[in-house]
Amino acid sequence: MAEKKVQRRLTATERVEEHIRHAIYRGALKPRERIIEEDIATKLKCSRGPVREAILRLERDGLVVTVPRRGTFIRDISAESIEVIFSMRAKLEALAVRYVREGMTSEIELKLRDALKKMKEASVKNDDEAFFVADMSFHQTLWQLSNRGTLHNTLSTIMNPFIFMLARAYSGQKSIGDRYQTHAQYLEIVLKEPISRVERSVEKHFKALGAELLSKLPAQF
Repeated sequence: MAEKKVQRRLTATERVEEHIRHAIYRGALKPRERIIEEDIATKLKCSRGPVREAILRLERDGLVVTVPRRGTFIRDISAESIEVIFSMRAKLEALAVRYVREGMTSEIELKLRDALKKMKEASVKNDDEAFFVADMSFHQTLWQLSNRGTLHNTLSTIMNPFIFMLARAYSGQKSIGDRYQTHAQYLEIVLKEPISRVERSVEKHFKALGAELLSKLPAQF
């Protein structure tokens, strides 16, 4: 008989943390937006203690910042932070891609092509939200297929919130068709670049994306 998986109930602090993270992912909370502790406590039917504890965790991860006498805010996305995020992601995802290539099978290739296919379907329908979800799923599939728990965890837990924030804030700078083509070209790098060069090529891909984004930022950045 198959063993049933028992799912642990989240603590109040974990529920609040998950709520805020998902609000950032969905774009419901945007950079520089203030977090109102009382509103969250009321919405989630908990005391303000778990909200404060969750905020401390999120502050530790760099997602929020507390300003004395002003409150807690979703961290702003500065030009400097964009450069750092793209550089870190370039290194980490390049490593994930190398591991994927070292363990490549026809089944792995099919999973990646299926993930890209969902992006194409959203692109054809010009459905920006579906494309956004498919985009995130494509990269998460790649991280998971690296079969390296620590690496997958680092990308999913630490990098992912910042990747979501950037994608939400700046996805409109390119058409949905152009974004699909960029991912189609990227997958060809992932699948066909010689293993000896694939890490370097992935890093180059993300550094070029970061440079392109920085070149289009408004002057106040």
